Amino acid sequence: MSPSSPAPAEDGARRRSVRQVLSVVLVANLLVVVVKLFIGLRVGSLAVLGDAAHSGFDSLNNVIALFAVRFAAAPADDEHPYGHGKFETLGALAVVSFLSITAFELVSGGLGRLLTAGDPINPDPLTFLLLAATLVVNVFVAGIETSYARRLDSELLAADARHTAADVWTTLAVLGGLGLVALGWQDADAWLAIAVAGLIAYSGFQVLRSTVPVLVDQRAVEAARIVRFVDGMEGILGVQDVRSRGRLGTHAHAELTVVVAGHLSVVEGHAIADEVERKLIDDGGFATVVVHVEPPD
Repeated sequence: MSPSSPAPAEDGARRRSVRQVLSVVLVANLLVVVVKLFIGLRVGSLAVLGDAAHSGFDSLNNVIALFAVRFAAAPADDEHPYGHGKFETLGALAVVSFLSITAFELVSGGLGRLLTAGDPINPDPLTFLLLAATLVVNVFVAGIETSYARRLDSELLAADARHTAADVWTTLAVLGGLGLVALGWQDADAWLAIAVAGLIAYSGFQVLRSTVPVLVDQRAVEAARIVRFVDGMEGILGVQDVRSRGRLGTHAHAELTVVVAGHLSVVEGHAIADEVERKLIDDGGFATVVVHVEPPD
């Protein structure tokens, strides 16, 4: 048995980069929260206050994500022999929980506004200007996070980017709602708040769809695909007991047994196992591979 894994230095550099991106995003989100709270309280808009709450959860998620990345960077130990990488996935699930809270609060607040008439909302040009500025910041942040999520293969950045993208749609909806309010339809603010809740809920579903398979160790790829990579390599008579989990990239792991001729020495069998691991890591996209060597039955 011979395990292989990426160099610790490379993985450490990746996690440091993730933390740097999250730190920049946290500062931007805090600025957006302050501006939206100012607008919401100044105008009395439920949708704007809900948008501010959504951005506030963005900031809280950034803090959780920073802690998650730090825990995930811890090396493997006796109690966690496979490392702590799933802390990053758990952080992504925390994002979902806050998305759910935001959606619920928007729906309940919107229904309450529709059932009980509140004070009239009177948005002015400064309101639209400041909201447009926060929209530009959100678009920039979402774009940066998405780019680095792909470059660093980070579930956490990808999940947070979806949350930020939901904030973009939220702000767009709020701007549209305030425009209708300015034209005389006061209920538009409440209806838009409910519509935004639907967008947020869908964003949470997307995060769940990508993180739950990782937590339940769903196979990374079909066993037949791994067999095709390995079968036919010199010295291998057969492949069996193929398993995989995680996501292809830096988080996928594979384990398999290769059958070799019984007359081979331990050194020769080990060399074959090393070659299988190298091929699956370099060409197959796996992060770690464990190969067992067995003689024919």
